[in-house]
Amino acid sequence: MQLSPVLAATGTYPFVRLEEAKRRLAADGVELIDFGKGDPREETDPLIRQALVHSLEPLSSYPLAEGLPELRQAVAGWCKRRFDVELDPETEVIPTYGSKEAIFHLAQVVLDRDSDKALVLSTEPGYPVYERGALFAGAEVEQLPLLEENGFLPDLDAIDDETWSRTAVFWINYPNNPTGAVAPLAFFERLAALAAEHDLLLAADEAYTELWFDEPPHSALEVSDRSHVAVFQTLSKRSSMTGYRSGFVAGSPELIAALRQYRPTVGTAPQEFVQRASVVAWNDEEHVERTREIYRRKREQLLPALERKGIRVAGSEATMYLWLEVPEGEHSEELAARLLEHGLIVSPGTFFGPSGEGYWRLALVPTEAECERAAEILDRVL
Repeated sequence: MQLSPVLAATGTYPFVRLEEAKRRLAADGVELIDFGKGDPREETDPLIRQALVHSLEPLSSYPLAEGLPELRQAVAGWCKRRFDVELDPETEVIPTYGSKEAIFHLAQVVLDRDSDKALVLSTEPGYPVYERGALFAGAEVEQLPLLEENGFLPDLDAIDDETWSRTAVFWINYPNNPTGAVAPLAFFERLAALAAEHDLLLAADEAYTELWFDEPPHSALEVSDRSHVAVFQTLSKRSSMTGYRSGFVAGSPELIAALRQYRPTVGTAPQEFVQRASVVAWNDEEHVERTREIYRRKREQLLPALERKGIRVAGSEATMYLWLEVPEGEHSEELAARLLEHGLIVSPGTFFGPSGEGYWRLALVPTEAECERAAEILDRVL
């Protein structure tokens, strides 16, 4: 059987390799503390779970791609409260099956592979789905490095006019995975203006805007001209609802109309009972505040041990991640392998792209008790 050459070229998803390592070590009886994959393990709030259960009907029907009006209204209401942005729930919002599938499919909707604008820009180190979705859509992909000296922001001045003219989509992710960096509103404004000038789509993955430590991050929704901006949000991290698969895209009426046309073809609308639980999630902030406090406590358990061992925190203004500098003379994958021998699963920076070398990532997903034990191990082995 012949397979897609794009599939063959992408190789194994990095976190599949982590899962394979976990199974192997668990079989050997090693007690593991997993800081690798960013999969929250906090309990989903009881009000959300109750809403889902109460929404289970005897008769099950296919969910509509456009989503429930109540959910679109809840999303628009949240955007107004959180970012002071007015969205039309009828024309500027569409629910999605989490954000990953919507991110992957975007290029299928907005890109003409046979045109002169078939380039997708993304950043690295970063989430691989921006690039993979573009490649499966037949796009050319160019990845811009995120360097610490630039605050882990792409260098927009380094992009020449010819590249701008060929670009159909520019992907950004702030607060950023894996670096934990946030972007100032001025950055969003400049990039949105460039998107309008060069007739490209600025696609902003904002999965982590609600996980922050000092100041709430800005959104690309806040720019003065949103005509060429699409924002992708999810309840996975904000509300610890990864398994529910519920998010949304906010964008121009033209883009949302195109997504309404496309999405029934791929059948990825969230189940109606999940949508009704999502209404409760978007309408409540108390559980999000509690979640932020849990991540803060975990972070504060680990930081002293890292500081004692001379491990510099390169980025952690927001998200659930610590982006850490690798000890001098060691590569990120060597460090990850060394920590694995002591039961700590971490992500080497190279999992996220070549610019990730020299760094490693801790996802603050283990329990507080596990973080305390991990701090003791780090004190011992670093």
